Amino acid sequence: MEKCAWCRDGGLNEEYHDREWGVPLRDDKKQFEFLMLEVMQCGLSWTLMLKKREIFRAAFDNFDYEKISRYDETDVKRVLETPNMIRSERKVRAIVWNAKRFLEVIGEFGSFSSYIWSFTKGKTVVYPRHQKEWVSHNSLSDMVASDLVKRGFKYLGPITVYSHLQAAGVICDHEKTCPRYAFITKNFPIEIREGEL
Repeated sequence: MEKCAWCRDGGLNEEYHDREWGVPLRDDKKQFEFLMLEVMQCGLSWTLMLKKREIFRAAFDNFDYEKISRYDETDVKRVLETPNMIRSERKVRAIVWNAKRFLEVIGEFGSFSSYIWSFTKGKTVVYPRHQKEWVSHNSLSDMVASDLVKRGFKYLGPITVYSHLQAAGVICDHEKTCPRYAFITKNFPIEIREGEL
């Protein structure tokens, strides 16, 4: 069996694929970390995000969304001045803003994970057509992104949300030949959506 083609670099991407990507995620801190990485990644490569992950972790209080939600101008400046940080003030401010929205979702649903999984009734969705056709978003990511935007989240459009749903295991996009596909479909509740992209 062969792993997903995108990850076979013998380095960071493969390690991320083997340990994290696509495993159904129910932990809010990790959900926020993945969302934050997606925000920072906009217009850049995912490999760069993985390389800078420890820098983000140090600059953003280990992805603690409660602390980040209280960041003021001094904190924004500190983050931007962190050595080797991606110096996008708009993205840093979006992360602070999104931390506040993240807490609002937790207040309404009990957890962000409960919210995000409510779109699939707690099941990982498998789209067989994804094995034949590459997609950057679909009807599920469009719906989730639309709801997140209504709730005030920034930098989380359908393409970015699709990446998050893949990473958090809400959508299983491991190739069928990948051992992780077998692991996920065997060990977690899934829903197969034939005919849908």
